[in-house]
Amino acid sequence: MKISPLQAARLKYEPKLPGMLRNGIAAICVKEGEATQSVADQEKIAALFPNTYGKKEITFEKGENTSEAKKQVVGVILSGGQAPGGHNVVCGLYDALKATNPENVLYGFKGGPSGLLEDDYLIFDDEYINQFRNTGGFDIIGSGRTKLETEEQFAVAAEVCKKHGVTAIVIIGGDDSNTNAAVLAEYFAAHETGVQVIGCPKTIDGDLKNEDIECSFGFDTATKTYSELIGNIERDANSAKKYWHFVKVMGRSASHVALECALETQANICLVSEEVAEKKMSLAQIADYIADAVAKRAEKGMNFGVAIIPEGVVEFVPEFSVLIKEINELLAGAKAEEFNALASWKEKYDFIEKGLTAESFAVFANLPETVQQQLFLDRDPHGNVQVSLIESEKLFSALVKANLEERKKNGTYKGKFSALHHFFGYEGRCAFPSNFDADYCYSLGYNAFMLIQYGYNGYLSKISNLSKPAEEWVAGGMPITKMMNMERRHGEDKPVIRKALVELDGKPFKYFEANRDTWAVETCYTYPGAIQYYGPDEVCNLTTRTLALEKGE
Repeated sequence: MKISPLQAARLKYEPKLPGMLRNGIAAICVKEGEATQSVADQEKIAALFPNTYGKKEITFEKGENTSEAKKQVVGVILSGGQAPGGHNVVCGLYDALKATNPENVLYGFKGGPSGLLEDDYLIFDDEYINQFRNTGGFDIIGSGRTKLETEEQFAVAAEVCKKHGVTAIVIIGGDDSNTNAAVLAEYFAAHETGVQVIGCPKTIDGDLKNEDIECSFGFDTATKTYSELIGNIERDANSAKKYWHFVKVMGRSASHVALECALETQANICLVSEEVAEKKMSLAQIADYIADAVAKRAEKGMNFGVAIIPEGVVEFVPEFSVLIKEINELLAGAKAEEFNALASWKEKYDFIEKGLTAESFAVFANLPETVQQQLFLDRDPHGNVQVSLIESEKLFSALVKANLEERKKNGTYKGKFSALHHFFGYEGRCAFPSNFDADYCYSLGYNAFMLIQYGYNGYLSKISNLSKPAEEWVAGGMPITKMMNMERRHGEDKPVIRKALVELDGKPFKYFEANRDTWAVETCYTYPGAIQYYGPDEVCNLTTRTLALEKGE
């Protein structure tokens, strides 16, 4: 297979481990910390996880390895959407496993959790795994979104593990995947299967984050990839001086990606969904906010700019959120078939008008027709609107255009407004991982095996002190239940990992807030350029602006 020069060079890159993991497996011991409790609903979570709740946090240190020497047969699963660095988690896990005992075996279950249930796997060897070191993607074994949540699934998983002599499963995924890991770990413990479960924190959205998880893997690479593209667009905008670019970026439930890209590029506008919700901003208010910046720049002769839009921002607009709920109710059950049977959009429009409240229909009627129709595209498996299909970048540019036309009529705006649209999503999910993500992910995998070797179950692989050089990173583990609370899901109370939203009193947002009025009116663009892998540390080992600001650096 022909490979590019960059890929050939990256295959040879040796990821950096935290200092305490560089001493060799035999010289790593455990320091136990305090017992933990869940972030909320402690009694309910404890009752649901009697065998894995309240365990202690642990840190690995230099010292004599006191773990039990035994052959380990480990299974690994990639779960959910892709994130740069996933291959290195598997490579780190494999290398630690083989360094401990060459007889240890690593199974890769194909296509996500379904691979475990269907007993579809491959067994890793040096020749196979060496093709994937420091590369992007999840194609090493593939990924999937099958949820592990029923007793029947757990029983099948236990049988598959028993068949192959599997002693531990490592699940690499986001908040939902690690919630499943916690539930599976509890089942295995309750049924005394002898199988451990370890999780690894993955998501480019950045919302798997707390006092213990400083950053989920993939966030660094994805935001640098998007920021490069946004910087390129800014340069083009500043050259042509005739377009406003509306750029939608990944992040349905939180705006970490949008905020980081704004910090990296100093775009004129960045919406932050959490602020929209906090201020209860309407669509009209958001359009007015953006239009103000357009008008002020036009007064300076600058009929161009760049606006960053989080993927899920419309869900945070109160009136739009109510509209979506009403549409979900409107198309519940047999009504969906009745709606789909209607031949023309006019008939469907009349059906919608009769089924919505007057308030929600007023919101609906003011939307561009393309967005109206996107609200009625294919539903998700639960019959709900797929918000990710809504082209919010086009929605807001249309609303801004209408706002500016009204200003022209009353003589308060004389500029020109031409909009172009972009969505950056898949471009960042499988990029070559940055040095940070290559090192971080390799460390997460290596560390996951140390947790297995010391017998931990229901733990998350944890690497902290990430704003410092890798030598100073701290390796350890925390019970997954520490991150959990109860939430209402599909009509039932479920234990889930709490999503981390952008903190409006946090240092990253405060820095953005202090500068955005200037960025909105002036042209203060910064151009991050492509991810650098070789060169001075300040260029190729740079952390995200978000992490640096959070750590006061």
